This record gives sequence, C-alpha cells and structure tokens, in this order.
Amino acid sequence: MKTTRFLDPHSPPHIVTLVAVAGLSALTMNIFLPSLPSMASDFGVSYGTIQILISGYIAMTALNQLVIGPLSDRFGRRPTMLASLAILLVATLVCMVATDIYTLVAARMLQTAVVTGIVLSRAIVRDMVPMNEAASMIGYVTMGMTIVPMIGPTLGGVLGDAFGWRANFVALFALGALVLALVAADLGETNRNRSASFSAQFKAWPGLLTSPQFWGYTAVVTFTSGAFFAFLGGAPFIGATLMEMSPSMLGLQFIFVASGYMVGNFVSGRYARRFGTFAMMLAGTVALVIGTLVPIALLLIGAKSALAFFGPQVIVGFGNGLTLPSANAGVVSVKPHLAGSASGLSGAIAMGGGAATSLYASAILSVETGAMPLLLVMLACGALALAAISYLHYADPSDSWKSEEE
Repeated sequence: MKTTRFLDPHSPPHIVTLVAVAGLSALTMNIFLPSLPSMASDFGVSYGTIQILISGYIAMTALNQLVIGPLSDRFGRRPTMLASLAILLVATLVCMVATDIYTLVAARMLQTAVVTGIVLSRAIVRDMVPMNEAASMIGYVTMGMTIVPMIGPTLGGVLGDAFGWRANFVALFALGALVLALVAADLGETNRNRSASFSAQFKAWPGLLTSPQFWGYTAVVTFTSGAFFAFLGGAPFIGATLMEMSPSMLGLQFIFVASGYMVGNFVSGRYARRFGTFAMMLAGTVALVIGTLVPIALLLIGAKSALAFFGPQVIVGFGNGLTLPSANAGVVSVKPHLAGSASGLSGAIAMGGGAATSLYASAILSVETGAMPLLLVMLACGALALAAISYLHYADPSDSWKSEEE
C-alpha cells in the first residue's frame, strides 16, 4: 500500500478524511433529534409519526448497506463515496424546503446514502492494515468521528431554538459540501482487488452467511448498537415530554453518551492490539450492561431527574466505544477480499435490528410508563450481546482473539 499523503487523490486517505466522512454520516442521523417535537407540531402529526425520520432512516440505511459494500468492491471505494455524498446534498436541499411530511420523509430516506461514510471507512481501513491493527485504527477513526455527532444534537438544539428546525438541514448541507470537497481531494482508491462483476459480490454472500464467525461478530455489532438506537428512539420523548426540556437543553444531554463513546474508542485504539478483540468486546459489553443497570436502580429508588437518566449513558457510550471497533474489525476480517460486502451486509443486519429497537422503544413509552421500558430494552440488548460474544468465543477457532503479545 502506498504511503498516505494528505490531499493527494492518488494515495490512501488520511485519517482526517475517514473521520470526516464517518462523522458526517453520524451527524446526519442525530443533528435534529432535539427538534423532533417541534417538527411534529409544525407538520401537525404525532411524535410517533415524526419518529419515522429516525426509525425509517435506520431501516433505509440497512437496505443501502446491502448494495454499498458490493458496489465498492466492484467499482472502488472512491467513486462510490463521491456519488453517495452528491446524493446526500440533493436530498438535504429537499429537506430544507419540504412543506409536507411526505416530501420530508422521502428526502430523509435519500439522505441515507451518507451511510457510505461509515461502511467504507471500515472497509478502507481493512484494505490498508491487518485485523488487530484494523481494530486499533477503527477505534481512532470512530473516536475522532464521535467528536462531530457529539456536538450534533447540541448544535441542532441551539439552531432549532434560534432559527427553527430547517436550520439543521442548512448546516448539514454546508458541512456535506465541505466533506465532498475533502474526499475529492484526498481519497485515493484503496480497493486493489476489485470483483469481476457486481453479481459476483452477491454470489459471495453464502460464504459469509454460513460463517459462524461472521454471524458472531455481526450479532455483537447488532445488539451493542441496538442499545444505542433504542436510546435514540426514546430519549427525545423522555427529555422533551417527560422532563419538559427545550431543544437546546435536550441536545446537551446527548453529550453524555457521545463523550463516553469517544473515550471508549480511545481506549480501544490504544489497547486493542495489546489485549486482543475478545477482551475489548467483553469489557465493553459488561460496561453497557452496567450503564443500563445504574439508571434502572436510580429509578427504582425514586430518582427521576435528568441526570439520573442521562448521566449513566456515559457508561453505555463507553461500552459501545470499546466493543464496536473490535467487532467491526472482526466482520471485515472474516473474508478480507470481501471486506466491503461483509461490512455492508453486517451493517444492514445491524441497522435493521437498530430500526426495530428504535421503533419499539419509542412505541412503548408513555407518560404513565416513564423511562423504565426504554432502559429494559437497552438491558436486553446488552445481555444478548454478551451471549453473542460467548458464542463467538467458541465458534472462532482462529487466533484472532489473541493479543499482539501472544
């Protein structure tokens, strides 16, 4: 692999570019979360209806990932990334001027093209380095990426208070244009083993779907991220309706989970090569379970403040930050020549599960139930992730569990 040179479109991308494309993808999902209640009021629909902008987005993202990986394995990472960012800009323009809920939802679904940034940042890293090093590098990429969406809900809340919810899409368009220019200038092609045809990628799926390792890693990703998606689905209702927070104040609460995620990514980037993927995934999932048990215990003893609910999410975020880099590195290392397809297929499964948990978590919440149902869904996701890690530990006979020192 060539040496990376920043702003050289003929060399592998700089880590700054990978952070930017992955961060934009995360930002597109969450920047307007604090404005959801006001958007529902603006369009004259219920919170359950406007929530389709989250659950529907996640579901559409799952479908997109089924083709993003194979497209990039066939035609290359660079053209796939550039085309996806162009679609994002067009869709965001439509969101900015939408006057009815149907147009907004349709444009929002088109925005899901930006998920290419997350899918291909993992595949590009695997193109460049071996598995344990990939887990470390993915940790650093997602750590840097988290800084962007960490301020997203806060920025969205401030923009919503000052200028209305449409300002969120204006900001997204401006940032998307900057990232597109950066990708065009810096992202050199890393896929040196392109498939012979697009259909050949789908023919390779049986090899992935019959692999215990692929299913094990994918299950870990699905259930770990499922807890986060459940939180995304239910937190706006809890903050805005139960706690009567303004959009800007609600946006600030998301810093807890995002900052924990960033710290977890840093620890993963620093220690994944030393301790191995198993240790990272196990420690992270245990942290996720603890992070849901703490607010459950606080609720049971009568603590119903914003800090009691949102504060412990820093532990949940930390757990996700430890687990996901190693789990995703495992996904793209099952069959390295199909890294793009594996990343896309696994991402589609994880996003499909995320859409379901997000929709379910928001549907079961009410003023009468309080926050407890959401926390129980998150706890169940953590328990299932632990079960998946146990399965993977016995299903994977390779030495990928071992640390670099072994």
